[in-house]
Amino acid sequence: MAPRHLAAFVPFLFLLLAGHCRGGKTGICYGRNADDLPSPDKVAQLIQQQSIKYVRIYDTNIDIIKAFANTSVELMVGVPNADLLAFSQYQSNVDTWLKNSILPYYPATMITYITVGAEITESPVNVSALVVPAMRNVVTALKKAGLHKKITISSTHSLGILSRSFPPSAGAFNSSYAHFLKPMLEFLVENQAPFMVDLYPYYAYQNSPSNVSLNYALFSPQSQGVIDPNTGLVYTNMFDAQVDSILFALMALNFKTLKIMITETGWPNKGAAKETGATPDNAQTYNTNLIRHVVNDSGTPAKPGEEIDVYIFSLFNENRKPGIESERNWGLFSPDQSAIYSLDWTGRGNVDIMTGGNITSANGTWCVASANVSETALQNALNWACGPGDVDCSAIQPSQPCYQPDTLVSHASYAFNMYYQQKGATDVACSFGGAGVRTTKDPSYDACFYLDSGRKISNINSTAPPAPSGSSQSLSAHFFTLLLPVLHIAIAAGIV
Repeated sequence: MAPRHLAAFVPFLFLLLAGHCRGGKTGICYGRNADDLPSPDKVAQLIQQQSIKYVRIYDTNIDIIKAFANTSVELMVGVPNADLLAFSQYQSNVDTWLKNSILPYYPATMITYITVGAEITESPVNVSALVVPAMRNVVTALKKAGLHKKITISSTHSLGILSRSFPPSAGAFNSSYAHFLKPMLEFLVENQAPFMVDLYPYYAYQNSPSNVSLNYALFSPQSQGVIDPNTGLVYTNMFDAQVDSILFALMALNFKTLKIMITETGWPNKGAAKETGATPDNAQTYNTNLIRHVVNDSGTPAKPGEEIDVYIFSLFNENRKPGIESERNWGLFSPDQSAIYSLDWTGRGNVDIMTGGNITSANGTWCVASANVSETALQNALNWACGPGDVDCSAIQPSQPCYQPDTLVSHASYAFNMYYQQKGATDVACSFGGAGVRTTKDPSYDACFYLDSGRKISNINSTAPPAPSGSSQSLSAHFFTLLLPVLHIAIAAGIV
C-alpha cells in the first residue's frame, strides 16, 4: 500500500469506526421523593464532581433545569402521568408548557429527552389511551420551535409490560396492552426514538432466590450460564436476559430496528431483614459491573457489541417512598451528600475477578477525594499536596499512568493517597480540610496503582506492570480486528 493512499484512507477508517468507539452512555436518575434532599444547585455540583454526564428527572422542575445550565450535563425530563390528560386533549396546553418550562432554559440546559408518561401500565389510573396522543402533541410543539430533531420523545415502561420474559427468546408483550402499544411503537420508529424500559434484576432475585442466583443477578464471573433452549444463547447475567426478552418481544411484532434504552436499573443498599441481598456491597458490585458492561459495549447474547444507554437508579436515598425498607434505599448518596459506596463511572476501575466486587485490601486503607466538597476546595487541596505537601504528582501528568480519567476528583485522589501513605496512613493525613476521605476499597485501575502499606513507593507507577486485558497491546489487536473488514470495504471502493 503506497503511503499517500494510506494517508487518504485514515480519515475514512476513523469515520467507519467512530460509532464503535462511542460506547454506551451511563447516567443517573435524580428522584426527589424525600423531604431532606440538598438544593438543586448543590446536586448539580455533586453530579459534576462525580463526572456524571447524563441525568434523568421525572418532571420539569424549573429550579432543577436552571441548576444544570452551562454544566454540559445532558438532561432527560419528564411529563408525569397526571399531566397526560391535559397534554392529550389540547395542543395549546402543550405549546404553553413548552414555552414556559423548556424554551426559556434551552439550550443553556442541554435537554435531550422528554419522557411522556412513566410506567403507564403500573399506574393505578388507566392512562394508556392518553399517552400516544400526548406524545404526538409534544412532537408538534417541538416542531413549531424547531427542536424536534434535537429533543427526542419517548415513554418509559416496566418489565411488567411483558406477559412472558423467560426464556428471553419467548419474550412477548401482554396482549391487553395492544391498543396503545402498536401505535406507540410506530411513533417511536417514525421519530427515531428508543423503546425505554426500567429493569431490575434485584427483584427477580429477591422474589425467586431459588431460581435466580445472586451471582447471576450481580454480573458475577462465578455465575453459571443459563441456556435459552430455543436459541442456544448462553446468558451469564439477568440484566442481559431481561434486555433480550424485550428485544425478542419487539421482533415478534416486527419492530426489529428499535433501539432499547434502560431508563432505570440499580440495586438497593439496604433492606428489611428478609431482604438479605440489599446491601451496600451488592449495590456497589451490581452498578460497577453494569457500568463496565455498558462502557465496553458488551451488548447482549442476541445483539453482541450493541451499544445500550443506561440510567442508574438512584442518586439519593428517598425517605418518603412507600413500601418495604428497600424502596427508600436505592441511592448512591445519603441526603447529606455522603457517599454510601464509591462508584467508578469510567467503567475502568479495578474489579475483583473472583467476586465481581471492588478489590478490598485485607489490612490496607487509602485516601481519596471526597464527593462532598466544592471544586475550589478540591483544587486548593490538590495544589497544596503537589506543592508544599511534597507529593510526587508526575503520575497524573499527561501521558502518565494516572492522568486518565482527566478529572479533578481522580487527580486529587491520587495525590491525597500519596501524601496519606507517606505520612503513615494516619487519620489526620487524610484530612485536607475535609476534602479527603479514607476507604478500604483499592482505587487502583488499569496501569495506575495506588500506594498502600504493602507497596513500596519506588514500585508505584514507575515500571510497567504486566499488560492487563485493556492494555495497548490488546487494544491494538482489537483495532486491527476491526480494521480487517473495513479494509475490504475500502479496497472494493478503490480507496486503497
